[in-house]
Amino acid sequence: MPGMNPNKINLSNSLIVGLFRHALFVSGLFRLTVIAVVLMLLLVLTRRILQFNLSTDGANEPRARTYLRWGFGAIWLIDGVLQFQVSMPLGLANNVVAPLTTNTPSWLHSLMEHGIFIWNSHPINLAVGVAWLQIGIGLALLVSNGFTSRWAGLVSALWAALVWLIGNGAGGIFVTGASFLFGWPGATFFYAMAGVWLFLKPETFRRWFSLVTLRVIAVIVALGALLQLLPSTEFWHGGNSNALTAMTSFMTKISQPHWLAWLSRGVGTIAGSIGGGFNIIVVLWLVVCAGGLWVAETKGWRWPVWTLVAGCLFFWLTAQDTSLFGGLSTDFNSLLPLAVLTGCALPSLQNAPALPHRLPRELTASTGAVVATFATAMIVYSTALMATSSFASAETTLYQAQNGVASATSTKAANFTLTDQFDKTYSFGEHRGYVTLLTFLDPRCWTDCPLLAQQLKVLRADLPANSKLDIVAVAADPYHEQLSDLRHFIAIRGLTHVSNFYFVTGPLSAVRKVWADYGIGVSMTKSDVMSIHSDYMFIIDSKHEVRWIIPDDPIASSSGSASAVSELRDLLADEGVH
Repeated sequence: MPGMNPNKINLSNSLIVGLFRHALFVSGLFRLTVIAVVLMLLLVLTRRILQFNLSTDGANEPRARTYLRWGFGAIWLIDGVLQFQVSMPLGLANNVVAPLTTNTPSWLHSLMEHGIFIWNSHPINLAVGVAWLQIGIGLALLVSNGFTSRWAGLVSALWAALVWLIGNGAGGIFVTGASFLFGWPGATFFYAMAGVWLFLKPETFRRWFSLVTLRVIAVIVALGALLQLLPSTEFWHGGNSNALTAMTSFMTKISQPHWLAWLSRGVGTIAGSIGGGFNIIVVLWLVVCAGGLWVAETKGWRWPVWTLVAGCLFFWLTAQDTSLFGGLSTDFNSLLPLAVLTGCALPSLQNAPALPHRLPRELTASTGAVVATFATAMIVYSTALMATSSFASAETTLYQAQNGVASATSTKAANFTLTDQFDKTYSFGEHRGYVTLLTFLDPRCWTDCPLLAQQLKVLRADLPANSKLDIVAVAADPYHEQLSDLRHFIAIRGLTHVSNFYFVTGPLSAVRKVWADYGIGVSMTKSDVMSIHSDYMFIIDSKHEVRWIIPDDPIASSSGSASAVSELRDLLADEGVH
């Protein structure tokens, strides 16, 4: 009933969880396996399977590059596994991305809102695509040392850059009060850096990786120190108003290992007790690391690298609470990837020889080729799935999460004769051979009924002009059922030019009978501004039989409306209305 449901969808809705798991582990696995088998046959026929990981560049891979591949391959793999969490389809856009739009520039805000709309319109397919894409990137980086690892690095860089911009709001670089300890400049910024380096030729990597990486990180760390100095970050406060104290108190309420919560809460308590003194320690750590990293490669220093890595790991556990818990975690947050990237850029690794091969090369080549084939299939399948989904009609996922599934039935529809908005008599089913979509609207309603009207308008616009469909709305307000009320609603809701749309009313006794015949509850007193009534639609076939009973408590978003329209269009298609 309007106003009775706040549109707060259960992120673990059993129906959606079932659809998500089926799409992941049944249809998804089947499709990517087919792609993998085709790719494997091509490798066998061209005998490239015997050459995998045996190139000169691969055999002589710089040790730093090997560690970088392994480190970010493992990170991508775990990120992909995190996407298997059942709350992802319904929760990622609204609970993870949407809060990050606050205080972003208008152009970025619009871009992120568009991304949220696309995700909410296709939550199952996009959640499946992201999961398999990131697992594919991780596996490809872990098992390949030559050309395959280079294109996997390129894919990872491009995907990380997209996530950084739209999914992370550019890492918070435009947000006042951002902090190095809380994720600035975004985890995926470091994923993208690593991907670019892995894509470059080995000789370019060997020559420039350590110097450029350490200096870029030095600049980032120095800027992080400046952010910590700003009063707006609230790290100078004492007690519970200290930013770190407040953050750890909030994060440790999430279900997680007791020791981790104890550690994070303890550091937050210390920060609150010392206040500005703790922030001075953090700033000094960042300043010292920034200065040391800038010259570390030319002087061969190790201590700046290990100092930053140790601090990053400490604050990853405490200030960021690992970011792995809560059901909607998407990555490790920023400090762990930064620690991995910094550690791999250690100056002493620059000229270190390639790691020795402990297993027969033929074994690693064949095994790696099989795994890389499946990884490639995951990337190809995911990319195709996400690309095609983004341009397809909205999924019915949001509708089903809000309302459940429509009920199929086969009962005789109750006839009625009322007056339409043109002051003409309308008799139910008067158009022979037409399907009827029947609903109930309060002409004075400003909550659900306008949303239902929007669905009807979009639905009719999506159908051919000659579709044999009547859309009939019965007035559901015992005190505002006059034709003037109906016409006002039609005008302000843009229903004037919707073909074959009839908003009907009549004597209250006649209208009440229609409500009763279709099980529509209407509650209203004379002093109420609008009624409370059941939100249902009915699809009635050309033989005057009710085929579908459709609960439709609408979601107040464009993606929610699109999802409901997809549901209605699919059900009408079953009755021959295309």
